[in-house]
Amino acid sequence: MTDDPASLDLSATEMRAMADATVARVLAHIASLPDQPAIGDYEDVVARCRALREPPPEAPTPFEALLEQVFDVCVPCSYTTSGPGYLAYIPGGGVFPAALADLIQDVTNRFTGIWHPAPLLVQLEANVLEWLTTLMGFPPSTRGMFGTGGSAANFSAIVCAREQRLGPAIRDGVMYASTQVHHSVVKSARLAGIAADRLRVLPVDEGFRLQVPALAEAIRADRRRGLRPFLVVTSAGTTNTGAVDPLEVVADLCAAEGLWHHVDGAYGAFFHLCEETRPALRGLPRADSLTLDPHKGLCLPYGTGALLVRDGAALRAVHAVAAGYLPPQGDDDVYDPSQYSPDLSRGAPGLRVWLCLKVFGLARYRAALREKHELATYAASRLAQLPGMTLVAPPVLSLLAFQLAPPGAPREESTRATRELAQRLLARRRIFLSGATADDGRFLARICILSFRTRRPQIDLCLHEIEEVSAEILRERG
Repeated sequence: MTDDPASLDLSATEMRAMADATVARVLAHIASLPDQPAIGDYEDVVARCRALREPPPEAPTPFEALLEQVFDVCVPCSYTTSGPGYLAYIPGGGVFPAALADLIQDVTNRFTGIWHPAPLLVQLEANVLEWLTTLMGFPPSTRGMFGTGGSAANFSAIVCAREQRLGPAIRDGVMYASTQVHHSVVKSARLAGIAADRLRVLPVDEGFRLQVPALAEAIRADRRRGLRPFLVVTSAGTTNTGAVDPLEVVADLCAAEGLWHHVDGAYGAFFHLCEETRPALRGLPRADSLTLDPHKGLCLPYGTGALLVRDGAALRAVHAVAAGYLPPQGDDDVYDPSQYSPDLSRGAPGLRVWLCLKVFGLARYRAALREKHELATYAASRLAQLPGMTLVAPPVLSLLAFQLAPPGAPREESTRATRELAQRLLARRRIFLSGATADDGRFLARICILSFRTRRPQIDLCLHEIEEVSAEILRERG
């Protein structure tokens, strides 16, 4: 580094050395992913976290030592979310061009919170939002925003619905969702000022989908109480079982009742790109607003979420604020992010989506999504043939849920056996499955296939592991 104590600049040679060292580590990490355990070493993890605590560093630390700490100490103690054996929760993977986009964004450090400081970079972001609008079948009036994920998108959607349907009469408003709705919806409702006693959590059917008759009756009952139903939130692929609510029927009901219909498609909406899975999402283009997570369906790194709102003026009405210190806005023909999202200080979040879509093209993404659906269908058919295995939620998109049920065992015993199955699989560390608890208390094991690195060999390995472990458990339980 320079001898100037006030300088934070690095020489070209120093930057090249840092970049080369980092890229070498990154490429070695990617190359080792097939051999890495699906979940890292968590032994004595609390003590290891405490051991990392340190006072603020007054003097510089050699860069190689920092890379060693990150890659050799911290990263191995984590879920291998970018690996092919990660079938838990909702995988993403993190395609490499997105990392390069982030490098470009961080180095150029352009401000895109408003249009004027970087109008052409903002236009790239606007292009992507227009592409998403087209791909989801939304009308030209649609406007959108990029955020950190589905939670931020769901929050903005609920605020938008609240302002459009309730105005200042927030206390009178009632919103509706199923027991399977993502927890961020409940949290977002709270943050948006919707009290807990104004959120109706409704039952699901045997396919874990919102029961529309129960929804219709709840709306009628609230109107009789003098309340104002204003919002229904449905799921295009739940996290627990991958269920898709009856979007078309709910759209009809919301249109008849004058309610805002928000679809949380964080996991499943991108399957709308494929002809094979589009029928399962029938009615999605009729939503008033739609949450999308490119860090799921497009395999981008975590921290890439999006929201589309059919009435773009409604989205702008919620977020548009002027200030005397800001440069002038562009005309109505240009997209200004600050007028459609909560953020002002931001980099270029749309750049990583734009670069990846341009590098790979939609045809390759469609093929990848189609493959995940086919792999899930294949896994379900194989699981259904295993002794003692019950397929509780067949894959609608690429997620399936199942239970190990010893012959004649009561529900409680099946739940214990399924938990044991999940724990033993996790202990082997070759694949990582997560579970979910159904409304009736059953514990379900899940397989979610979405990472671009998960291919047929990993699914065969997963099925082999499940077959071995489930056979062990059934033998032990007689």
